[in-house]
Amino acid sequence: MLRTRELGHVRVLGPGDRDSFVALAEQDPVVNVFADYRARLTNLDERWLGGQVWGRFEDDELVAGCHLGANLVPVQCTPADVGAFADAALRRRNSVGTIVGPSDVVAALWDLVEPRWAKPREVRARQPHLQMDRLPEMPGDPCVRVTTPADLEVLYPACVAMYTEEVGVSPENDAGGGDLYRARIRQLIGRGWSMASFDEAGVVFKAEVACATPYAAQVQGVWVRPDRRGEGLAVAGMASVVSHVLGTRMAPVVSLYVNEWNEPARATYARVGFEQTATFATMMF
Repeated sequence: MLRTRELGHVRVLGPGDRDSFVALAEQDPVVNVFADYRARLTNLDERWLGGQVWGRFEDDELVAGCHLGANLVPVQCTPADVGAFADAALRRRNSVGTIVGPSDVVAALWDLVEPRWAKPREVRARQPHLQMDRLPEMPGDPCVRVTTPADLEVLYPACVAMYTEEVGVSPENDAGGGDLYRARIRQLIGRGWSMASFDEAGVVFKAEVACATPYAAQVQGVWVRPDRRGEGLAVAGMASVVSHVLGTRMAPVVSLYVNEWNEPARATYARVGFEQTATFATMMF
């Protein structure tokens, strides 16, 4: 256990801390949907986390947390809290692919660790975090449906194209990356979290639910095939995704975050009915 005069007790959390950590995440359950989902899925067992979750305590009360895996995600941290997790983050910096969370908290953490961390490949400093909790007013695209395992071979190339376009590198670049990414897409299909429409040339529109809790479902991977862009397909497609999540009671809120400069996407989400509730930042390595 680490101990500082200003920041209290800091230690790795385990299965015995699961309920306390979930309660912490539930203080802002939409913003913290990723960490909340991971805690419920893994029971904070490092074997399943593929990393660690750290917590900061004041008088035995968990007051802030940090998910440290491929994604470094602060949970209910203020900019003043992140110093508690700087040393732990630096010890795992070689395994962290992204730092993501509320923009002011990410900026404060980076100020502390930058001298000893590799230069980020890209920084997206002000990403609108959006959410909605009502059915869209416009009709969805009737061609958008939940995908099945039979769709995998057609869907997978579209997922690779989306990821490469969005992140700037292919998910197949690393050794074994293609197999791992294909397994992830297969997992999302199996959970009923992948939705798409198709034509004779392949996928037209697609999106996935990345994580879901009793409070929120976070959408990722929204993509329209380049030759079909400009037809309004993203608006109708996202209306279908939101209607499915809310209509099936997967979660009562749908959320996502979007790049500040992506004006077409921001306009699409606004038309569907999403509203900004926070500002995120993402650093990619």
